[in-house]
Amino acid sequence: MTTLSMLAAAAPTRLDPVQLFLDADIVVQLVMAGLLLASVWVWTIIVSFSLRMATLRKRTIAYETDFWQADNFDRFTSERGNKDIPAARVAQAAVAEWRKSTKTAVRDPEALRGRIATAMDSQIALEADDIAERLNFLATVGAVAPFVGLFGTVWGIMNSFFQIGAQESSSLAVVAPGISEALFATAIGLFAAIPAVIAYNRFSHRVDRYEARLQRFADKLSATFSRQLEAR
Repeated sequence: MTTLSMLAAAAPTRLDPVQLFLDADIVVQLVMAGLLLASVWVWTIIVSFSLRMATLRKRTIAYETDFWQADNFDRFTSERGNKDIPAARVAQAAVAEWRKSTKTAVRDPEALRGRIATAMDSQIALEADDIAERLNFLATVGAVAPFVGLFGTVWGIMNSFFQIGAQESSSLAVVAPGISEALFATAIGLFAAIPAVIAYNRFSHRVDRYEARLQRFADKLSATFSRQLEAR
């Protein structure tokens, strides 16, 4: 049996990710471990954010339905509280401004309309920022993970070339394991980055849609207060 056939017989028949990790250089192992932790956190955010948005949508629909059926917005917001519903906090901001400004005679209705609109817009911006806060991590992983994996790959290939010089052999059997381990770092980087990018784009769109829903709610509430001002 020739040397080439002996090497072929001893070679593994399939890739073993665990063995690739264990056989890698310590620097490459650290890169892989960091990317794997980032991937786990990405999927944690994906699952938790999906559940949160579904819950927010359900609660918001129920709150808005009850809100528009209420006879007195001031009493309704006092009784219901915010209950962790962004729409409720937007309504409370508007009602609080209305309550402060109507304690005395309203001398400038247009200024009151502007203050109510400003209060609601500020609250909507706060709610959108709060919802989208964890999405920054997805954007970061999507942008950085491939380059971190590439760093691990470059380091592993450099180590393989060092082995060529140390053993004074350019045989494929010498460099192939190290190159495989190095390329595995890039694969993990892509494994972390691809779902992060897809999730970030998708969730950003959902946040924008939810923010637009809050804005429509605020516009409708502003129009209601404007009618009440005209009737005073």
